Amino acid sequence: MKPTPSDSEASQSTSEILLPAGFRFAGATGGIKASGKPDVSLIVSDKPCVAAAVTTTNQVFAAPVTLCRERSPTAKCRAVITNSGNANACTGRQGDLDAIQMGSVVADRLECEAEDVFVMSTGVIGQSLPMAKVLVGIENAFGNLGDSAEHFIAANDAICTTDAYRKNVSIAFRAGGQSYRLAAMCKGAGMIAPNMATMLGVVVTDFPMSIEQAPQALRRITERSFNRVSVDGHMSTNDTVVLMTGGDEQSVVTDEVLDEFVAAASDACLELAKLLVADGEGAVRFFEVAVEGAMSDADALTIAQTVAASPLVKTAITGGDPNWGRIVSAAGYAGPKMDVANTSLTIEGVTVFENGQPVTIDAAKLSETMKSAVEVKLRLTVGTGSGASEYWSSDLTVDYVRFNSLYTT
Repeated sequence: MKPTPSDSEASQSTSEILLPAGFRFAGATGGIKASGKPDVSLIVSDKPCVAAAVTTTNQVFAAPVTLCRERSPTAKCRAVITNSGNANACTGRQGDLDAIQMGSVVADRLECEAEDVFVMSTGVIGQSLPMAKVLVGIENAFGNLGDSAEHFIAANDAICTTDAYRKNVSIAFRAGGQSYRLAAMCKGAGMIAPNMATMLGVVVTDFPMSIEQAPQALRRITERSFNRVSVDGHMSTNDTVVLMTGGDEQSVVTDEVLDEFVAAASDACLELAKLLVADGEGAVRFFEVAVEGAMSDADALTIAQTVAASPLVKTAITGGDPNWGRIVSAAGYAGPKMDVANTSLTIEGVTVFENGQPVTIDAAKLSETMKSAVEVKLRLTVGTGSGASEYWSSDLTVDYVRFNSLYTT
């Protein structure tokens, strides 16, 4: 059975959502999607705020990615406008002009500069934006703006494409002895292999940061969350995460207090990142690869990412097959040095390989345990070093192949 938000204990109901003050949200329909579902999302800061963006490292990137890069970081951000149903990627000069127009129309309504608006798009690559419909959606979004949890959810719904469910999280946290709030949303179910810094995300908070601190903090947050997950190893042309902080820029915090914010925000975004893989197109279950004993944390991450990306490992997870040879061999070709004599592996807490030797197990029983799990946990020790890291991925099913073989037709 496909994982759901309740299984993953992440996406929140309206009664649980804690929104920072100073932001308004809207979702609207412009007609971009043939389904008639919401396809324009708008997030507005009531005053100029510090903001930063991280974007895809794909050399082929969408027109709105160019704008986000040019406009980040800033101390004057007023809005993020997003359309779904069309990626506006590989669309040439007209795509650039369309992205600019999206931001300019929003800026005119807010009476700010066009550079104060971040733009994001998601959907099919290589098709021109239907701008008449986009503009209708933007107009409708301004008519729907509000600061309630329902408005936040509407904005979240409007960024979704192949998602089976919305993905959002909000928290109250303390940093430097003060209380703050953070709310975040993202979308994505396929073409997921972020290296940022199709997935999009927006994080809003009342925590104060300077224009110098915001990009540094966002980079650290994404490295600990969105860059630790993969569905299909295919990096999108549109990956973007925007951080907006409504805190007073004059109340610049110390590095120690910023660390407290990064820790809280990273935990929240990791919840969202796990939802991305749980919602992987066609996914039955997802899995965690935890590596320890490596020569460095970077080596451990490389090994974990390689194991998580292996089609043979992913299909073993699909079938509930404790085929540990696939996991160990994938770690072996990852590149970083391993000490095979001190390599061990557990699957769902069952040791299947210990210090370079196979362990006799009840394979049928372990298979049933794997099949009954929503999240399968793999723990791999590759030596006696201090390096450790985790990575999350979805399994690979026939439904994924079927869906993506017909996506544009």
